[in-house]
Amino acid sequence: MVVLHALSDFIDCDFAVSDLSPSYWYEGHCLESGVGVASRRHRLRLPRTSMSEAIAHGLMQQLAKNDCYSREGKMYGVLLVELPNGEQRVLKAFSGLLNGCSLVTGWVPPIPGRDEVALEEARTLAELDKIKQEILCLKQLTERQQYETLSDEFERQLQEMSDRHRHCKHQRQEKRQQICNTLPPEALAIAIEQLDEESRQQGIERRQLKRQQNEVLQPLQRFIAATDARISELKQQRKALSRELQAQMQATYSLTNFSGRSLSLQQLMPGGSPTGTGDCCAPKLLHYAATHNLKPLAMAEFWWGASSVNQDKIPGEFYGACIERCQPLMGFLLSGLRPNPPAPFPTREGGEVTLPVIYEDEWLIAVNKPAGLLSVPGRYRDRQDSVLSRLRHLLPDGMALASVHRLDQETSGILLLARDRQTHRQLSQQFQQRQVHKVYEAILSGVVVAEQGVIDLPLWGDPENRPYQKVDWQNGKPSLTNFQVISREQDYTRVEFTPLTGRTHQLRVHAADVRGLGIAILGDRLYGCDAVTSRLHLHARELHFEHPQLKKTLYLKAITPF
Repeated sequence: MVVLHALSDFIDCDFAVSDLSPSYWYEGHCLESGVGVASRRHRLRLPRTSMSEAIAHGLMQQLAKNDCYSREGKMYGVLLVELPNGEQRVLKAFSGLLNGCSLVTGWVPPIPGRDEVALEEARTLAELDKIKQEILCLKQLTERQQYETLSDEFERQLQEMSDRHRHCKHQRQEKRQQICNTLPPEALAIAIEQLDEESRQQGIERRQLKRQQNEVLQPLQRFIAATDARISELKQQRKALSRELQAQMQATYSLTNFSGRSLSLQQLMPGGSPTGTGDCCAPKLLHYAATHNLKPLAMAEFWWGASSVNQDKIPGEFYGACIERCQPLMGFLLSGLRPNPPAPFPTREGGEVTLPVIYEDEWLIAVNKPAGLLSVPGRYRDRQDSVLSRLRHLLPDGMALASVHRLDQETSGILLLARDRQTHRQLSQQFQQRQVHKVYEAILSGVVVAEQGVIDLPLWGDPENRPYQKVDWQNGKPSLTNFQVISREQDYTRVEFTPLTGRTHQLRVHAADVRGLGIAILGDRLYGCDAVTSRLHLHARELHFEHPQLKKTLYLKAITPF
């Protein structure tokens, strides 16, 4: 089975690397050197580069031609390797199973050990599928829709009755006032009794409808509650089966590193590991390279297919090693490789900063965030790597740091962080009151006709389709952007954006929407750019604000990297 692929299968032969700087590092500490975690000299690192990203884009184009790759969302990866003779080739891998198969022609095979539990895995997967189908059936029972329909109908009838009774009550009140002044005592008593009887009858009418509602809906409620209890039971069974299978796999899965050492997942993670550990792209790629005398040069992983369940992974976007499954294995997997030299980032007394520092004093710090790195940690454990988490780990006062604002993960540029609560509060107020001057630079994937202008389009984020934002004149928040064309380069336009508000994806939507510039930012696949490129071409270039303690204006600038 062919697993090593030629570069020409993914990129043109005349492909030239324009940017040699890594956009991400897969890294871990050498477990065989005995060096502590704090040491950087023995940190093992494998980059994601422009070359590996271009190869990955080539693979995306291949995946897009076959619907079988779109049926389920998952991570895919490529590894650029060097053969003993110096020739470069490409390995490709998918996470987990591909349409139910672990072994697929042309793709790196799974970690050894899966074949030892193949029969048990097949039996368990069949049982899990049976449970899944039963859960789906229970969720789709006609009684659920029947209950919703009847419940809505009773609510409608009750509402109509309430409206009618309210109107009648108002009429009775008016009639009481009228007859109190016109009827003699005996006739008045009879009339009031008639009004009271009408009120009692309406109360009886409402109770009868409520009783009818309970008689119809309660049996359905009991039935649905029983099915929900069955669903919970099935989910517990599913969890127990998955854990049992995972424990068997952990004992049999054996990973090999570049020093030739092999360990099982159980040995590497004695405290237990999440379901799917060892089935991700990175371990599969690195294990295969280590066992076939291949030198890894660069790697890239991306999501393809439907968006993830949590809506935190977007098709076509690059992602780093997941915190729970891959990151704990990186130190072992990369052991045996020659340690990479320290990254060319500035150092400081008492520690080192792994992000380019633009400005720093005792109250605040501004860094040049690279594209692909989160500003702050995400909700889920595989989204913890960020500017804030790195600085908190590296700086002596790191735990006191707080991000004053945020940049999109794929946007590079100036990110401002405060080192104490008072400074954070004062800077945040400046951002909220629009006293901070921000300038972005972008390349648009088309030609903008106008030289300059203002884009005024309200934005709203659909909670069912995060993180996508759209123009919404009814629900949207006011969003203003000034733009100025810097230059036009062939079929592209270099633009300077000055946002007057700070909405999520504001510049990206204002550029892409037809009511704005109508041209997506280069590399912005979320908003319609299909061009193959290594990154989102959006950079936070300048930041002007008043220093809350020094009472002077700071002018910060980060050179645009594209």
